[in-house]
Amino acid sequence: MAKAKARLLIIDDDRSIRRTLTEILEYENYKVDAAGNGTEGLVKIKTQKYDAVLCDIKMPEPDGMEVLDRSQQIKPDLPIIMISGHGDMETAILAVKKGAFDFIAKPLDLNRLLITVRNAMDKSDLITETKVLRRKVTGKIRPIVGDSPSIQHIKDTIERVAPTDARILITGENGTGKEMVARWIHEKSNRKGGSFVEVNCAAIPAELIESELFGHEKGSFTSAHKQRIGKFEQASGGTLFLDEIGDMSLSAQAKVLRALQENKITRVGGDKDISVDVRILSATNKNLLEMVDHNQFRLDLYHRLNVIPIKVPSLNDRQDDVPLLAEQFVIDICEGYNTKPKTIDKAAHEELKKVNWTGNVRELRNVMERLIILSDKTITAADVRTYVLPTAPMSSNGTSTASSSNSGALIDFNSDERLQDFKERMEREYLAFKLKKNNWNVSKTAEEIDIQRSHLYSKIEKYDLKRS
Repeated sequence: MAKAKARLLIIDDDRSIRRTLTEILEYENYKVDAAGNGTEGLVKIKTQKYDAVLCDIKMPEPDGMEVLDRSQQIKPDLPIIMISGHGDMETAILAVKKGAFDFIAKPLDLNRLLITVRNAMDKSDLITETKVLRRKVTGKIRPIVGDSPSIQHIKDTIERVAPTDARILITGENGTGKEMVARWIHEKSNRKGGSFVEVNCAAIPAELIESELFGHEKGSFTSAHKQRIGKFEQASGGTLFLDEIGDMSLSAQAKVLRALQENKITRVGGDKDISVDVRILSATNKNLLEMVDHNQFRLDLYHRLNVIPIKVPSLNDRQDDVPLLAEQFVIDICEGYNTKPKTIDKAAHEELKKVNWTGNVRELRNVMERLIILSDKTITAADVRTYVLPTAPMSSNGTSTASSSNSGALIDFNSDERLQDFKERMEREYLAFKLKKNNWNVSKTAEEIDIQRSHLYSKIEKYDLKRS
């Protein structure tokens, strides 16, 4: 995949300088925006993403030095290159000491300009790569946030059972953090040096689940053009996490049961037993015992999986943890956006605790991202009442049929709702209606609305849709 063009911003009150720099940099294949004063430049920095900024020092208020100060508050890692006249050299050096990436003296030297911009791009790329790597490294061991008794019980249970090879069944509603619990069990186990392999049983078509889990031999079916190693083999020596285990077909359940009993698997189309050393963690949002009663889940497999049960509470059952989670999400999201973390006032925390979190922790994270984007430096109670609104169908006159649990206001076309938010809200309601109409038959719904089943599963996860 080709790398996207780097995007630069030029802030200079001299139109000829802006035009010249734009022409030079666009010729070098950069995407360039321009602002004629510091105020316009700061708005662009705040609302758009740039890889570097070229800013003149001598401008009407705010001048370049103030733009530098304020841009560092908005996006601390954004490289700022100052443009200085000969009389501004001392100021330019001061700017570098204050955090500017570099300065270029007027009249502009083409080679000097391009080298400085290229170096700024290298710094920007390095910062981005470092953050990605840091998230990959720390993402596995990020602590489970919460001080409530139920969360403390889960932490204590993990400490006890992780060092063993006992199989664990993690239950709870969608979005409660079952995967994080599974990852923490792996990290605390004697297998942490091995692989943590996740399989979302709900996202894999029934006819492919056995190939996904156990692998297949070349030629075993029409599209099997080469041998494939399954998830059991990939996880050997480590941990296999079977998410949404309740969606696994009865045929696959039988083979999983054999693998647990004998520590052996057979690839699809093969006749050779392959020994595997895997610890099984599984999770579901369904009542497996009810499924057993309806012959949808094997009782013997249930008992094999449910050696240690861990129930993850809904967010509504641990509302005192909401402020802690909200603060952690602010840090994570602002780091991802490369912006200074916003603060949340106490009244906003209290408003967040009043929300009915039907989507649990996942919904709270999405809400905090919305508040970060739409709020000022401090997230207030008014922001929560304004932007944390329930999703509701639209009536014929364009207003919502449900009112906000916080403000009692109806959602209508006269609101300040962003187009993207409105489109996503409508898409969510459309999918919920179609799924309910088809009694949550995902295959039938996907065919009716003409999208791939895997795409529909992704939408269900994105919008935290669940059978009511």
